[in-house]
Parts: sequence; C-alpha cells; structure tokens
Amino acid sequence: MDRLSSTTVLPDAFQGARDDITTQFGFIWDQIKLPLVVPMLRITVFLCLAMSLMLFVERVYMAVVITLVKLFGRKPEKRYKWEPLKDDLELGNSAYPMVLVQIPMYNEREVYQLSIGAACGLSWPSDRIIIQVLDDSTDPTIKALVELECQRWASKGINIRYEVRDNRNGYKAGALKEGMKHSYVKHCDYVAIFDADFQPEPDFLWRTIPFLAHNPELALVQARWKFVNSDECLMTRMQEMSLDYHFTVEQEVGSSTYAFFGFNGTAGVWRIEALNEAGGWKDRTTVEDMDLAVRASLKGWKFLYLGKIQVKNELPSTLKAYRFQQHRWSCGPANLFRKMAMEIVRNKKVSLWKKVHVIYSFFFVRKVVAHLVTFVFYCMVLPATVLVPEVVVPKWGAVYIPSIITLLNAVGTPRSLHLMVFWILFENCMSLHRTKATIIGLLEASRVNEWVVTEKLGDALKAKAAAKAPKKPRFRIGERIHLLELGVGFYLFFCGCYDVLFGKNHYFIFLYIQAIAFFIIAFGYVGTFVPNS
Repeated sequence: MDRLSSTTVLPDAFQGARDDITTQFGFIWDQIKLPLVVPMLRITVFLCLAMSLMLFVERVYMAVVITLVKLFGRKPEKRYKWEPLKDDLELGNSAYPMVLVQIPMYNEREVYQLSIGAACGLSWPSDRIIIQVLDDSTDPTIKALVELECQRWASKGINIRYEVRDNRNGYKAGALKEGMKHSYVKHCDYVAIFDADFQPEPDFLWRTIPFLAHNPELALVQARWKFVNSDECLMTRMQEMSLDYHFTVEQEVGSSTYAFFGFNGTAGVWRIEALNEAGGWKDRTTVEDMDLAVRASLKGWKFLYLGKIQVKNELPSTLKAYRFQQHRWSCGPANLFRKMAMEIVRNKKVSLWKKVHVIYSFFFVRKVVAHLVTFVFYCMVLPATVLVPEVVVPKWGAVYIPSIITLLNAVGTPRSLHLMVFWILFENCMSLHRTKATIIGLLEASRVNEWVVTEKLGDALKAKAAAKAPKKPRFRIGERIHLLELGVGFYLFFCGCYDVLFGKNHYFIFLYIQAIAFFIIAFGYVGTFVPNS
C-alpha cells in the first residue's frame, strides 16, 4: 500500500515542479519584457523599416532609370562612338590593336578544353592576339593536360602562352598580376579576361574592341553572362533569377547613368593603360575585380556595359559550391567598402554625385543593407513580434514594400515568375549565409580572405544532360549539418507554434514554410528536378 501511494505521489511532485519552473520563467519573462525586450525590439523594427525604405527607393529608382533607357533607346552606339575597325593597305594588320586574352584557371579538369578552345577560336588578326593561359593547378595530371592542350593549339599556329608560377599567392588576382609582367604584354593595348568556364563567341572582340579604340575615356567594356545550365535544377533557376536582375538592371543602370559599375571579373575587356594607372591587380580582398573597378573609376575612367553581347558560362550546381561562392561575393564587397570608404570620400577627381552613388548606393545599400534587412527583418524580427505582441509592424513595411521589391527583382527573368515563391524562400535562407559573410567582411574577421574556387562540371554536365534517364526529384545530403540554419529553422517553427496558440499576427503559415526551407538548407537537401518553364 505504501508502495502504491509513493507511485501516485511521485507524478504529482513532478507536475508541481514543472508548473513551478513554468511560473518562474513566466515571471522572469514578464519582468524583462516591458522594460528591456519591447524597447529593443521597437528600435530594431525601426532600423529594419528604415533599411527596407532604402532598399525600396533604390529598387524603384533603378526601375525608373531602366524604363527610361528602354523608352528613349539609349543604346551604347548612341552614347559612344562605334564603327567597325577597317583594314589599312599601308599598315596591314598593324592597324589593329594588340589584344591579350587571359584565362586564369585552377584544377579545371572539366572545362579547360572548352575555355581554351573558345579563346583560340576568337576572330582577330592572328599576329595581333596573344592567348595567355595562367595555370595555378596543383594537380600534376591536370597541369599536364592543360599544357598539352596549349601545345595542340600552338601547333595550329595560334599564339598561345602557357604560364605557371611556383605559388598561389593572391589567388586569381596574383595570377593575373603575374601574367601582366611578361615582356610580350608590353606590346598589348587591351586585355580580355575569361574565367575557365566562359566561352566567348568568335566575334566577341570585333564587337567590343571598337568601343575602346574610338572612345579614349573608356577603360572597360563588360559583356553579359549567359548560363548554359540554368535549367539543370531548381537551385540554378533561383540563381538565374538573381543574376539576371543584376545584369538586366543594376549593370545597365550603372553604365547608363554614372558610367560606373562593378567589373564582374570575367567576360570583359580592359584598356591596359587604365588598368596600370589604377594600380593593377591587388589581392587585399576576395573581389579583386570590384577593387580594380572602383580604383579605375576614382581615376576618372568610364565603363560601358553591353547587355546584347552574351558569354556562355556555368552556374554552381551544388549547394556546397554555391555557399562558397556566395561567401566570397558577400564578404569581399563588405571588406572592400571598409578599406576604400575614406579613399572615395577624399578623392578629388570625381564628382560629389558619383561619390554618393558609389558609397551609398553601390556599396552600402546593395552590398550591406540588402543582405542585413533580408535576414534580420524577415527571418528574425518579424517572427519575434509574434512573441511580443506589444510591438506592431506596420502593414506597409511587412507586406507592401517586400512585395514590390520582390516583383521588381523578378522582372529580369519573366520565364521564372511562377517560381517566385521558391525564389523568396531560397533567398531568405541564403540571406543568413550572406549576412554572416558581410559581417565578417566589415569586421575583417577570420575567413575574410577565404578563397575556394567554384566547382565547374563542363563536359560532365553535358554528358549528364545527354543521358536519357527519367527526370525524377532527387536529393543530395550535405557533407555536414549547418547548425545556424537548423537553429533559425527551429526558431521560426517555435514562433509559428506560439502564433497558433497565443498570437494574433497570423504569420504562422509563412513561419512554418520558412522553417521547412531552413531545415532543407541546413541538411543540404537540394532538389535536382527540372521545373517546367
């Protein structure tokens, strides 16, 4: 009987202890919520709304500019002198400028033949072009294959140089800088740069060089990227939507209004005089291309973007490769902003308006605010208002502005409008990774100069596409679980449950869906099915 009574009393004791702990937590929460949590959350909401307005104004401004550019037909041929280069009977081929084509590569087994073949296939007087393969490969087998490929093209009469170095100092910037030191480069007027997975059309130089030849104020002509594997999986479609907006709107607006934009690091032609005057390649950040562009702009040089010229290239098709790429693309600009902000302010060669554009619009809003507001506001602060009903987010900040920004971002890829919901979820999840990288860049913390070459598939991708296997949804599990995404997923799920039980905001459906998206990214599951166009 005593044993029975003890078993009945024990659960009651546990229940009492649990109720006591719950009461204590509730009491502590009530004590800190009003004096501490509510004011801090209101300040955070205010800051996030201010950043949202900055991003909204920037997007609307660019939409207006691009609309006017299209309406008034401000084509590059109307803004700058362009006419085809002509033969000169007296000078012969010497009438054409000398062009250097640089192809930096690192262990590019799958794409080295594609890139070298495309560069050697460029149409230009054979004695006025030099193909320079800058091979930093550490795999002896790949190194031998690349050298053999260069020898094969040399045997066909192509002026191709295979250059190697005994270290990888400075990564891509170091290779490009070393390549410019060779004696034969001194005779070159322009340098075209193509990454290892880029394949320019044969007439690329005939369409770009005349702009530089006839307009001495131009330092750079940038072409657009064309993605050969955008239909490979849902992840590549999401990337296409983001990058199409960059090329369709951001680059075009920068070229049309300020004659300045960030060099994309490839598929562009530089005037060597401008490159040298700007100080050449520097490896102080992981965005050596943007660094060079900003320095050249501060010297008074202008840039031109040619959206009609498209160069084939490949998007990262694995989550791991995409993560590393996005870390570099988010951390590098933030770190460059930290290093160059005062240099831009003190510069006397450019107008105040251009300084404001570079510091505020180009760097602060697009490279810092865009990442911070996406993660902090939509993934952290809005869910937190479910737990703290005393803080109210106005509908224009929670619904209208995000909707308009999303629609303006989606105009670059009309064929993917039906995938907009997936794109929003994907971008919100990746905003955590980008925000972390941005903070690392601003604080110049560890991993600030981390450089991991983006994996490319090339011929393997073609073979995969040619295989007549049934297209089934497949998933890959990542090498490790990403705890940050997992933690945010649980936080969103908890906020959704709290909203169902006690909340009045009715965000729970959005919170649940977003939580699932974070779980998918955390575990590395990436669907490889091809969505209908």
